[in-house]
Amino acid sequence: MIRIGVMGAFGRMGRALVRATFEQPGASLTAAWERPGNAGLGQDAGELAGVDRVNVALAASDAMDWSACDVVIDFTAPASTVELAEKAAAAGRALVIGTTGLTEAQLQVVREASGRAPVIYATNYSLGVNLLWHLARQAAAVLGEAFDIEIVEAHHNQKKDAPSGTAVTLYEELCRGRGLDPKQAARYGREGLVGARTTGEIGIHAVRGGDIVGDHTVLLAGPGERLELKHQAHTRDIFARGAVRAAAWIAGRPAGWYSLADVLGLKKKE
Repeated sequence: MIRIGVMGAFGRMGRALVRATFEQPGASLTAAWERPGNAGLGQDAGELAGVDRVNVALAASDAMDWSACDVVIDFTAPASTVELAEKAAAAGRALVIGTTGLTEAQLQVVREASGRAPVIYATNYSLGVNLLWHLARQAAAVLGEAFDIEIVEAHHNQKKDAPSGTAVTLYEELCRGRGLDPKQAARYGREGLVGARTTGEIGIHAVRGGDIVGDHTVLLAGPGERLELKHQAHTRDIFARGAVRAAAWIAGRPAGWYSLADVLGLKKKE
C-alpha cells in the first residue's frame, strides 16, 4: 500500500486531493498538513474533504512527520513548495508538485532537490491537457509557418498568476514544434499600432472571470482554414486524480526529475 501525504489539505485543491486518494487502487492517505494557525488543524482530513473519516488529523506543516508517508503531493504556493522540496530531498521522500507560478530560480532549487529524491513536476495534472501538449507540438511542426499560432486561457477571478502554468507549457511545446526560441516568440496580448503579425510570434492571452476552472485553446490559423485544439476543465477533481495517479507511479522510483508524460508513457511515443 502506497502511503500518501497531502500538503495544503484544507484548501479546495487539497480537499480534492484527499478525495482522490480514495479512488486510487493500492494507495491510502496517511498524512495531511496545513500552515500553522489554519482553522482546520486537528480535524479529520477525510471529513474535511467530504468523504469518510480516515483517522488522519490535519497537522501543522512546521512539524511534519516524513516517516508517515512514501510520497507527498503539494499544490500550495511557490515559496512553500521550494521549502518542501528541500525537506523532501533531505528525507529522501518522493514529491509530486502541481504548484504554478514558480520563478526560474525557484524551479532550479526544486530541480536540484530531484538529485536526491524522485520529483514529478507538472503545471497541469489533467490527462487531457497532457495529451493536448503532445498534440499541439505535433500540429505546430506539421502545419509550419503558414499557420499563425495563438493561445487563449481562461480561469476564475481568484487566480493569482498569468498566464497559467498550463498555457506556459503549451507555449513551450508549440515553440518546440515550430522551432522557435521561447525567450523571443511570446506576445502577451496586443494594444495600439503593433504592426502586421510576424510568423515568428505566438500570442498568449489570459482571461479571468467568475468560477472558470480552466479553459485552454490553441488556435492555428492558416490560409483558408484554421484548426483549434481545446481543453475545458469542469472540476478540480481531474487534476487531483492525475496527481494521485502520479504519486502511485513515482513511489519507490529512484531520484530524478519526472513529468506526467513519464507516468502516461507519452515520451515513448514521441
